[in-house]
Amino acid sequence: MRAGPLAALLLGTGLSGPPPAGGRELPGSVLLAAGGLALAARRRAPLVVLAVTGLSAVGYLAAGFEVLAVSYLVAVYGVVRAGHRAVAVVASVGLVAVLHLTALVFHDGPAREVVAQARNTLEIAWLIAVFAAGEAVRQAEWRAAEAERTREETARRRADEERLRIARELHDSLTHQISVIKVQSEVAAHVARRRGEQVPEALLAIQEAGREASRDLHATLEALRDDDTTPPHGLDHISNLVKGFQTTGLETTLTIEGHPHAVPAAVSRTAYRIVQESLTNVARHAAATTASVLIDYRPDALAIRVDDNGKATPYPAPTPGLGLLGMRERVTALGGRLRTGPRSACGFTVQAELPTNGAS
Repeated sequence: MRAGPLAALLLGTGLSGPPPAGGRELPGSVLLAAGGLALAARRRAPLVVLAVTGLSAVGYLAAGFEVLAVSYLVAVYGVVRAGHRAVAVVASVGLVAVLHLTALVFHDGPAREVVAQARNTLEIAWLIAVFAAGEAVRQAEWRAAEAERTREETARRRADEERLRIARELHDSLTHQISVIKVQSEVAAHVARRRGEQVPEALLAIQEAGREASRDLHATLEALRDDDTTPPHGLDHISNLVKGFQTTGLETTLTIEGHPHAVPAAVSRTAYRIVQESLTNVARHAAATTASVLIDYRPDALAIRVDDNGKATPYPAPTPGLGLLGMRERVTALGGRLRTGPRSACGFTVQAELPTNGAS
C-alpha cells in the first residue's frame, strides 16, 4: 500500500464527516496525513513508523476525527513481518488503552458513546487480522529462504562429490600411465648401463620426473581417501611441518609475528600448503642449508614468507613449476597476492598475503 494514496484516503475520510469543534480541524488533518505518509519508511524503520502512526491516531482522535487507524494497522503488519511480534502486541495493547483514555478526556457524552469512538478508531478484530497476516507472510518468507538455502547446500554438496569422483578417476588413470612410463624408462636406463652405453640425459629426466609424479599422485590419493575423516592441515600444523624438515638436514626456523587469531579455514589450509610446497621445493631443488618461515598475523590479512639460502636458478620466472602454479591458483582464489623470485643476496623467496575478511 502506497503512503501517498493512503494519506489522501485518510484525509478524505476524516474531512467527509462532521468538522471537529474548537478549531481542531487543521491539526487533526495534519495528523491524519502524517500517519499515512509515515508509511513510506515502513520497510527501513518499521518500529519508528509504528510509533508515529500510533501517536497520530491518538492525536486525530483527540482533535475530533473518528477515522479507522488504517496507517497503524499497516504499520503493525510491517512490524510483525519484520519479526517484532512482541513489540507489536505491547504497542497495540497500550494504544487501545490510550485511545480509550483520550476519548474519555477529549470527548463529551455518555461513556458508551465515548468508548465506541475509541473502538471505531482501532478495532481489536482488525488488529488480530493484520497481526495474523504479517505472521503468515513472515513464516512463508522464512520457509522460502530456508528452502533456497537447502537447495544451494545440496547443489554444492553434489558438486563437491562429483569433483571428488572425477579427481579420483583421473588420479587412478594417471597413476597407471605414469607407472608404465617410469618402469619403461628404468628398464631402458638399466639396459643401457648393462651394455656399457651412456644413459641419455633425457631418459634420466623422464625417470626422475616419473618418480616425482608418482610421489605427488600418491600424496594426492591419500588426501582424497581421507573423505574428511581427519581434519585438514592448517596453521596449527605448520610447526610440526617445520620440525619434519629439520630432520632432513635442512636448518629450518619458524617465526610468528603479530597477535595470532582465528582465520577462515580456507586461509589456514592455503597457508599450510604454501609453506609445505615452498619447503619441499627448497629440499629438492635449491641445494640450500637453511630456510626460514615467517607467519605474520595482520588485522585484515595473513602474510606468509619462506626464504632459503640456496640457488635461485631452478625457479626462473618465465617457467614456474607446477608447485608454484598451484600456490598461485590457491592464493588467487582467496583474493590474495603471491610473489616469488630470487633474493637480492642469494636463495629464493616466496611471499603470500591472504585476506582474512570475507574468506571462507
